[in-house]
Amino acid sequence: MTSIGTGYDLSASTYSPDGRIFQVEYANKTVENSGTVIGLRVKDGIILAVEKLVHSKLLVPESNRRILTVDRHIGMATSGLLADGRHLANRARDEAYNYREMYRESPPLKEVVQRLGLYVQAYTLYSSVRPFGVSTIFGAVDKTGPALFIVEPSGISYGYHGAAIGKGRQIAKTELEKLKLAELSMREAVFEAARIIHLVHDDSKEKEFQLELSWIGEETKGLHLPVPKDLCEEADRKAREALETFE
Repeated sequence: MTSIGTGYDLSASTYSPDGRIFQVEYANKTVENSGTVIGLRVKDGIILAVEKLVHSKLLVPESNRRILTVDRHIGMATSGLLADGRHLANRARDEAYNYREMYRESPPLKEVVQRLGLYVQAYTLYSSVRPFGVSTIFGAVDKTGPALFIVEPSGISYGYHGAAIGKGRQIAKTELEKLKLAELSMREAVFEAARIIHLVHDDSKEKEFQLELSWIGEETKGLHLPVPKDLCEEADRKAREALETFE
């Protein structure tokens, strides 16, 4: 931190003279140093894909997943601090459950996202807490159709056709913009998601990683489920082959 910001980054409730909250910016930096996460909203569903960096060969494969289920039809993927992501997942589940209990119907994703955004924003208001060091992509197929949102550490949320967060977000966004998402099927989108994750990982030359994929839509009868292992392995293999051909 430069001398200009000295002292103004000690609390999440203190503005700097130029109107910045440094603690929130630090939280965004945490997300930018984490693995890439992308979400695709296609014609018949949602695809979530995560580049989960493997920090040790001793870790059990498929442990500490970054893709979690909020409700039967809602999935989320996080980039940033893993523990913060789990906490927000539990909060999102509580909000979905409360909506279902109150209105006796499945919660729309927009409603869950708005409630969670208010909760996240509350952690930027008090000096006794810190902002969550995690950005989250939410995907669902509800009564309005496929929906995709990002909740940022500031608490703000946006709806997207294609979304990317994490270290390789800029390259991922460029690749997503090239796709005709409204014309892709879920299975086609799985292969595109795997290709993009491999592309951004190769560009950063990071450690080994595991590819996590999940989907919601016609293929799953509206449920949030992991992509079947055989399809995931095929997408992973074709992504590696495409990368080798490109090189």
